[in-house]
Amino acid sequence: MSRKCQIDVNKGIVVGNNVSHSNRKTRRRFLPNMQSYSLRSDILGAFVKFKATPGSIRTIEHNYGLDDFLLSTSDSKLASEAIKIKKRIKKVLEKREQNQVNLG
Repeated sequence: MSRKCQIDVNKGIVVGNNVSHSNRKTRRRFLPNMQSYSLRSDILGAFVKFKATPGSIRTIEHNYGLDDFLLSTSDSKLASEAIKIKKRIKKVLEKREQNQVNLG
């Protein structure tokens, strides 16, 4: 199981040292707090499953939902799974615009 956030590219495993009282150092890993989430996409009309950190979910909620967060965030800050969802959202929006032009 991957220990990387599927939304934010910067959240993953961090390495460091355990430091004893005698100042001996041994390597250790700091694992992120990964949780499974189902987030609703209003544009897609479906739920999208992610493995993400609670901090990423708070960021999404702060940005008014999954759709607004993905559309307003640059691809360089998103993980590959989030970029795929963003492309699906953009495709649906383009189809809606085409239908508006054809009806109008």
